[in-house]
Amino acid sequence: MRFFIELSFKGTNYHGWQVQPNANTVQAEINKAISTVLNTKIKVVGAGRTDAGVHATQMFAHFDYNIVFDFNKIIIKLNSFLPNDIAINSIFRVKDDISSRFDALSRIYNYNIIQQKNPFKSTAYFIHKTLDVKQMNLACQYLLGKQDFTSFSKANTQTFTNNCNVMLAVWQWQDGELVFTIKADRFLRNMVRAIVGTLLEVGVGKIKAEQVKEIIAQKDRCMAGTSMSANALFLSKIEYPKDIFL
Repeated sequence: MRFFIELSFKGTNYHGWQVQPNANTVQAEINKAISTVLNTKIKVVGAGRTDAGVHATQMFAHFDYNIVFDFNKIIIKLNSFLPNDIAINSIFRVKDDISSRFDALSRIYNYNIIQQKNPFKSTAYFIHKTLDVKQMNLACQYLLGKQDFTSFSKANTQTFTNNCNVMLAVWQWQDGELVFTIKADRFLRNMVRAIVGTLLEVGVGKIKAEQVKEIIAQKDRCMAGTSMSANALFLSKIEYPKDIFL
């Protein structure tokens, strides 16, 4: 039987999601906890691979287990085993052939900017320069649709294609933070942070909004802006077809 886990985590203390030798990762912590609680070796498969320092307010993973169990009791036990910066929010049964990674329809990321230094907002990026948010949102329009995003991807990644379908890209003020929201069917490594770095160059007037279209067309990472720090990036939502659930 296949089960989905819905979880959230603060990525500050982890070298990303995926298990790595000699490095602390979110997946490794969950594997250890769930194997202990269910008393059998289990390896969860995540919906994606967040980079070191990136957070998730909503993340999914799946695992297989051949015994029906009390979801609420297991959630309580898992949360007691896991560190305080990882939380299991729910567990539920899905169809046996469903993958948390490959059956996801879309993913949403947020990047948080603050313009006044605040020691209590460690998960936001501080920039004191004046930003032209109108021009940044104009530049966002060039990101929409299915395109080759090689210019915003880390080099030499093992992906079969760099095409992604971006459905939403927008900057909005929320509770004193300037938040970038981007939704796509898939994302490349470092893609969101490279896009944010490029859009900030638009915001400070270093490049014009329409140049984003040219940067995408070049398919050259050197043409895009700096990859921004991971501390302000959140995976915030993953969507699946409704018929996967039992």
